[in-house]
Parts: sequence; C-alpha cells; structure tokens
Amino acid sequence: MVPVRCDCGNRVLVKKNSPQHTSVQWLSDTSSCPELCGARLALVPTCLRLRDSIEKAVREGTLEVADG
Repeated sequence: MVPVRCDCGNRVLVKKNSPQHTSVQWLSDTSSCPELCGARLALVPTCLRLRDSIEKAVREGTLEVADG
C-alpha cells in the first residue's frame, strides 16, 4: 500500500488492484474527513476529494495500478 495525501490534508494508504478497484486504509478515523464527517455513510459512497487525490497520484506515477 502506498501513502496518498488528500488535498484536505488527510493521509491514507492505497492499493490500486485494477482501474476499477481501489483499497483504502485510513490512518485516522474517517470523521477527520471534511466530506465524510457527520455524514450518514450509507448515503455517502466516497469522498470525492480523496478519489481525485488518488487519481492524481496514478496520473503522476506515484501510485501504480496492479496488473491483476
């Protein structure tokens, strides 16, 4: 897993198993995420800022997508 920093400042560990499958391990409680804080998680599928940060890491080559 590779550390990725969200533009909000949170850090997570990420593994891209395929373009569609991403594993994320939070290094702190998800309540530290401004987008997820206080949200009913069943209604919030993902943090868009974190997803954008992960996609940026893939584009920049700091996070590789596994060959499967």
